[in-house]
Amino acid sequence: MISVVIPTLNSEAELPATLTALVPAAIEGVVRDVIVVDGGSSDGTEKIAEMAGADFLRATKGRGAQLAAGAQAAKGDWLLFLHADTVLQDGWFQEAVRFMERAGQNAGYPQAGAFRFRLDDDGVMPRLLEFMVHLRCQVFCAPYGDQGLLISRHAYLQAGGFRAMPIMEDIDLVRRLGCRRLKMLRSEARTSAVRYQREGYLRRTSRNLFCLMLYYLRVPPRYLVRIYE
Repeated sequence: MISVVIPTLNSEAELPATLTALVPAAIEGVVRDVIVVDGGSSDGTEKIAEMAGADFLRATKGRGAQLAAGAQAAKGDWLLFLHADTVLQDGWFQEAVRFMERAGQNAGYPQAGAFRFRLDDDGVMPRLLEFMVHLRCQVFCAPYGDQGLLISRHAYLQAGGFRAMPIMEDIDLVRRLGCRRLKMLRSEARTSAVRYQREGYLRRTSRNLFCLMLYYLRVPPRYLVRIYE
């Protein structure tokens, strides 16, 4: 039913938890295959993927290109794009099944869904950032890739799929989908807070917003990735 596509680059520390969260859905037959698309890791990412029973592919480095390669290799009628450091929380696949069933019964129902953003950190700043992301999604229909994207293959192809972009590939696809074809799901996608902890929440958030602003000003993504990293 669902093909999960995970882009990786030296992701051995985060990938095990991400894959483990998919096991119950695989046992129930909801997840058909898991495709790990690597951009040139030098650590144990490949070994972890193979031990978990995932298909391991190599692609040109860059999340957009990696996600596109994974989608092309996927077998399911639905695609779930998931970052390597994002762990779906209990109950996600039950909600996903209900969503896919409604989408299959009603052509006018949204054909793509994103999960609720959550950080694996405690304190006021993580909760404040989560609230801000929630508002952004409700007002602008603009979830990021670290919230996961569950989308029917038909809608994915109709929107033109992921483009070979090193950054902002998620916003690019969501913009082409449009609000009417996207639904915010209630289940949480818990994402690593390492970048925020390392740089500080205000600095990291400001950097992200600055990159987003430059993207809307049509600055080429190859320049944005230097700022983002």
